[in-house]
Amino acid sequence: MTSRMENKVAAITGAASGIGLECARTLLAEGAKVVLIDRDADRLHQLCEGFGSNAAPLVADLLDGAQVSDMLPRILSHTGQLDIFHANAGAYIGGPAAEGDPDAWDRMLNLNINAAFRCVRTVLPHMIERKSGDIIFTSSVAGVVPVVWEPVYTASKFAVQAFLHATRRQVSEHGIRMGAVLPGPVVTALLDDWPEEKMEEALANGSLMQPQEVAEAVLFMLTRPRNVVIRDLVILPNSVDL
Repeated sequence: MTSRMENKVAAITGAASGIGLECARTLLAEGAKVVLIDRDADRLHQLCEGFGSNAAPLVADLLDGAQVSDMLPRILSHTGQLDIFHANAGAYIGGPAAEGDPDAWDRMLNLNINAAFRCVRTVLPHMIERKSGDIIFTSSVAGVVPVVWEPVYTASKFAVQAFLHATRRQVSEHGIRMGAVLPGPVVTALLDDWPEEKMEEALANGSLMQPQEVAEAVLFMLTRPRNVVIRDLVILPNSVDL
């Protein structure tokens, strides 16, 4: 690794596992200070101990609006500034709409949409004041191509894309870049509800990616010249036909 992120401060939600963890690991390796945000306190503290002094844990339940509103001062108490905010935390539910659990949908929609939007609202004034910043969403290819077996998840990511690009156009004049990484299927806990047979088949035929591959795409987005924004970066396994 190089030091392309030296003197940068990043905060990442859902950082205790999966894509968030790999993004944190990648940015730390590139010299950034990273605030890892998650509700899993034990896991966060264990990870940050291993990562060293450039990593700081921030325990927060993103479904608690008050905790989200209090997030920025807690980040700044660790770092003094915030250059990069990665709205990564999310949940996944697939399956037929006629057989779904609306209460489970509500929980997923609140995390994927409301919590993500609240997080961005919390950090934007700081970035506007500084006239600089990067906001990255972990979206999904399902946010641009409706996926037949995951209608509610797809709808949540379409909402993310709409919010992202409307807001991006509002804040670009302040030197703030906003973009989304839109991966296809990735080996993370979000796929724990996949049938075992489907998971085994996907692993065997190479139609699943690893979180590190998404983290490398995020690093690419963040290291473009400031006059360039990667608005949407779709990353798919080569064998996926979309």
